[in-house]
Amino acid sequence: MNLEGRIAIVTAAAGVGIGQGTIRVLAAEGARVVVSDAHERRTAEVAEALRSEGYQAIGIPCDVTNREQVESMMRKTLEEWGRIDILVNNAGMNRTSPVHEMSDEDWDLVMNTNLRGAFYCTRAVLPTMIGQDYGRIVSISSTAAWATANRDESAYCAAKAGIMAFTRCVALETAKYDITVNAIAPGFVPNPFLERIYSKERLEWRLSTIPKGRGGTPEEIGRVILFLASDEASYITGETIAVSGGLR
Repeated sequence: MNLEGRIAIVTAAAGVGIGQGTIRVLAAEGARVVVSDAHERRTAEVAEALRSEGYQAIGIPCDVTNREQVESMMRKTLEEWGRIDILVNNAGMNRTSPVHEMSDEDWDLVMNTNLRGAFYCTRAVLPTMIGQDYGRIVSISSTAAWATANRDESAYCAAKAGIMAFTRCVALETAKYDITVNAIAPGFVPNPFLERIYSKERLEWRLSTIPKGRGGTPEEIGRVILFLASDEASYITGETIAVSGGLR
């Protein structure tokens, strides 16, 4: 029960990937969790499922690209539980195309969801964390920020690299308040959503490049987030940790 009594918000937590895997790991360690997702029905269903399993959970629909919704989510969490200890910036989006064919709309969607969303959520939660002299922020970057083999993903790679730089800067600003700010760089974590973005051949190729010989699981990413969100990692801030089975 490393997180007993802690309040945790995880964005994009109602899907089938890292977000829900993470929120389940945090809840199992005693955290009271906020299921946040742009999909209202799924948000309610996942929160209800967690409560039925004996966990303390509420669902708050939130589109992280909408500043007002982000700020409302923080207010509702404080009204419910009085503090916010952990924020996991997990919401992400990808659109693939060569740069010379990429539309403004696709570039903006990827940047707004991945990078602006992390900025909105982090900015909105910091006054509370500074006021309580405690906080843990973990943002999901990607090995794509380093991997030039990610063809046709310039927007995604740029956004995920931006998260790494943003993480270092916020860590520097907030260390004196006992707030740690770190990032995770997952490798390939298979889930059904990826089949909408990539061809079967592309997914098989990606699996073949992983030294570990398999993709990761949401729970494996979630356990590293758990470590960074706990007091076991109190002296780690401004870092990006690859969780990738050796993929670079």
